[in-house]
Amino acid sequence: MRGKQPSEVMELVLDNCKATQISGLSDEFVNLTTLSMINVGLTSLEGLPKLPSLRTIDLSDNKLTGDLDKLVENCPRLYHINLCANKISDVEALTQLKKLDELAALDLFDCAVTEVADYRQKVFELLPQLKYLDGFDVNDVEAEVSDEEDEQDFGAEAGDMSDEEDVGDETGDEENGLGLSYLDSSKAFHDEDDSEDFAENPAAKNGDKSADSTDARGKKRKHDGADEDEPDSKA
Repeated sequence: MRGKQPSEVMELVLDNCKATQISGLSDEFVNLTTLSMINVGLTSLEGLPKLPSLRTIDLSDNKLTGDLDKLVENCPRLYHINLCANKISDVEALTQLKKLDELAALDLFDCAVTEVADYRQKVFELLPQLKYLDGFDVNDVEAEVSDEEDEQDFGAEAGDMSDEEDVGDETGDEENGLGLSYLDSSKAFHDEDDSEDFAENPAAKNGDKSADSTDARGKKRKHDGADEDEPDSKA
């Protein structure tokens, strides 16, 4: 926490900390907007405190089967939930999420539920407030953080931070919860990839377009925990 009080923390990364239930968090984290608990080994969400400001939670690579009521009870303002690579096998396990009025983005890659017939249609019907499922909307259009509505939404939540902290801060997107999953700026994602390719890929320098022709949707559907573009750390 780098000397900060719990009420001062807005982003908390607990990836790879091993536990089957959540411990160590408390109701004091009233201004936390982003929480990442990737590959912790969670089998339940017992111990999750009330986090009234939380907008983004990454629970990928755990062992959750459902019982998501704790998210609804304690994090009522969630906007983006990442449940990739958990043990969720049926659409009904997501029913509790109907109560999250502001939920707009949900990731379920590598969960057995994605193999259910008409999976996408069923999830969108179950969660009518949802805008994006696994990075694509109901019309199979890829999510773009540049959408004015999304920027305003996240910007409003980050607005409690001073302008001095945000303007020109290279990690600003991460601190606003935008460093997780497909809600990354699509433009920033490609700009970063292009800069690396031109610096390191001779084929790209010689105009070989095939070197950069990776299917965009396939890239987005790589698991967050294994994505090389994911930041190694978040302050």
